[in-house]
Amino acid sequence: MATAAPSAPLPLFYNNIEPLNSNQHGKMKLRQIENAPQIGKTHAVPVTVDEFGLIQRFYPIVFSIGENPIPIALMGLNEGVNVFLDENGRAISQGIYMPAYIRRYPFLLARLRPDSDELSLCFDSTSGAVGDFEEGQPLFEGDQPSQATKDILQFCEQFETAGQRTGVFMEELKKSELLMEGEVAIQPQGTEQPFIYRGFRMVDEEKLRGLRGDELRKLNQNGLLPLIYAHLFSLTQMRDVFGRQIQQGKAPQQMPQPAAADA
Repeated sequence: MATAAPSAPLPLFYNNIEPLNSNQHGKMKLRQIENAPQIGKTHAVPVTVDEFGLIQRFYPIVFSIGENPIPIALMGLNEGVNVFLDENGRAISQGIYMPAYIRRYPFLLARLRPDSDELSLCFDSTSGAVGDFEEGQPLFEGDQPSQATKDILQFCEQFETAGQRTGVFMEELKKSELLMEGEVAIQPQGTEQPFIYRGFRMVDEEKLRGLRGDELRKLNQNGLLPLIYAHLFSLTQMRDVFGRQIQQGKAPQQMPQPAAADA
């Protein structure tokens, strides 16, 4: 999931990508981000297959639309709604797994030159996490990366590797033609009309059940079948996320009218 050169469209959350180096940032420190409203207002975040086992316990896993779909975790069912993070991008409650894409921010690996596959550690200079602070973790010790920087680099490298495995998984899903246009209906108790959610893709369970033995065996041997079922099981979290929206006063603007009581 490495981004292209900084001149290319920037990935979700990132406003300005700057390469980390000892010449410019040798005396700078890293501190916790105080305010990240762009994260707190995001309802869908990219995830990797390495996370499916944990993600399915908290978020619905669906797939984006478009020519090159990717798996995403829904942190809210409506645009601009996130029921797991506050307006500053901080977790509302403890014990919730936070997707690696969020934990990686403001760092990432990026290609600095379009003609090179070499990746460099970069960061979003608008995040407020890196600067000439009195307190914080040093990014460099002399001209060498500090342990904190080494840990960040290792995390970003692991994320990229997981992204490659995710790409393989998505290619197999497309080859198997298992993806279909998704639709989920949620009807709260006491309402006449359900809320219908579309604009994503999901695995077609009917097609999955209809696969030939050799096709199913291949998915299982490649380790893809457990990932598919993790996605399908995660869809039960749709109702929980919707319930959180109701509890937090973030329900869709056009709430259905309560059903009329029987005479």
